[in-house]
Amino acid sequence: MKDRKLAIIGCGNLGLSILKGLLEGQTMPPAHITTTRRNTESLAHFKAQGVHVTSDNVQAVRDSDVILIAVKPYNIRSILEEIKEALAPSRHILVSAVTGVTIREIQEVVQGTLPIFRVMPNTAADVKESVTCICQENAQPTHVEVVDHLFSRIGTAIHIDEHLMEASTILGACGIAYVMRFIRAMIQGGIQIGFDTKTANAIVNQTVLGAARLLIERKAHPEHEIDKVTTPKGCTIVGLNEMEHNGFSSSLIKGIVASFEKIEKK
Repeated sequence: MKDRKLAIIGCGNLGLSILKGLLEGQTMPPAHITTTRRNTESLAHFKAQGVHVTSDNVQAVRDSDVILIAVKPYNIRSILEEIKEALAPSRHILVSAVTGVTIREIQEVVQGTLPIFRVMPNTAADVKESVTCICQENAQPTHVEVVDHLFSRIGTAIHIDEHLMEASTILGACGIAYVMRFIRAMIQGGIQIGFDTKTANAIVNQTVLGAARLLIERKAHPEHEIDKVTTPKGCTIVGLNEMEHNGFSSSLIKGIVASFEKIEKK
């Protein structure tokens, strides 16, 4: 990947998170990355690091090998129309991180046999802890290797069928917000039982990190780890039961399904 050049078209929140993760992970030299945005002033500090910053999407494509589009869904067609003449199947890999836009819809605009990937990372790419779901069309093994390498450097890359991309958006990308709301609630509870904000933050953040690490490294089911800290008549089971009586799991599941139904209607 260090020998290839990357263009991030539409460097908004998600694009910025990916850019920061790539720079921190030293995945490629900053001079091999081009970022585009209508207002480039907010990207000035990246320019100072050696990243090419421009508002010219076509030139960014011409100067790059991997084209990552990270714009709003309503903007992607106009962006594709703008850059399609500069796209070369023999050179370019087109990667879309745009929610709800299928590979077929992209192909209808760009035509040809261009290798096209859909990816759904999340903003934890900023700290190299994203989960990125990937699917592709017209891709050779070398193309897959390049895209896998790119996104594995900012977290974990998982290949899925395209019909699951909307579901992956809800669970992986929207999921960041769900987890943040859970963490905020835990911190608020910690403050109510006596901790100052700073201490509650520290305890809760590390607890959540530790819980995730247990599941990842031990490949355990959550209930297995829950059983270890729930003793008969203990305070943990009392708290868990109170949460369930008030719909904790049910409300979370309903929220996930509601978000999925919203994205499916687009």
